[in-house]
Amino acid sequence: MAINIRRREFIVALGGVGAAFVAQAQRPKVMRRVGVLTGAFGPDSNARVAVFLQALAQLGWMEGQNVRLEIRQGGGNFDTIRKYAAELVALDADVIMAVGGSATGSLLQTTRTVPIVFAIVPDPVGSGFVESLSRPGGNATGFTQFEYGLGGKWLELLKEAVPGVASVAILREHTPAGVGQFAAIQALAPSLAIEVRPINLKDAAEINRDLCTCAQTRADRGVEHDRAR
Repeated sequence: MAINIRRREFIVALGGVGAAFVAQAQRPKVMRRVGVLTGAFGPDSNARVAVFLQALAQLGWMEGQNVRLEIRQGGGNFDTIRKYAAELVALDADVIMAVGGSATGSLLQTTRTVPIVFAIVPDPVGSGFVESLSRPGGNATGFTQFEYGLGGKWLELLKEAVPGVASVAILREHTPAGVGQFAAIQALAPSLAIEVRPINLKDAAEINRDLCTCAQTRADRGVEHDRAR
């Protein structure tokens, strides 16, 4: 009798395990929703989105199986970017990938709760997207292209290499990144007794004209110095 009771208990227990396996098999997979918002347009933007999707697939996140992707490309139009940011937030995405400063800014103006991961943002601290690079805080984190303080280090290295340098022309792009880097250089320049002058990279004629002006200014100062002696 004792043997039969144990046998019945075993059969009941085995049936319970089988039912648990069936329930687990029938349980639907968790479907995550991931938003992607790019501020730019063209081949570069498409290439970045493609690489992102490829990386997700390599990590086991397959479209239609365990992740639903909502991709919006702003095409460089700020009104469109803001509209798409509101759409993605309204879709209650689990996380949103933001490419570019305009996309990141629009999303953060729309939500302070949905997690945002940004890329290709020149100055996330200066833009107010994060509190600091080491401790972002809030609902956004990501990757930055530049650390503007490096601009000052470049000038320091130049001074070490050429101690007598007194005037430096800085070729820069007239973008937030270029302006930020030049600001860091300009802030350090007085302590190194160096005068810096920006030359915007717009077209070859302007670059050539500005370089000639810098060279002429240096020559004139050299003549004045000789006369003073």
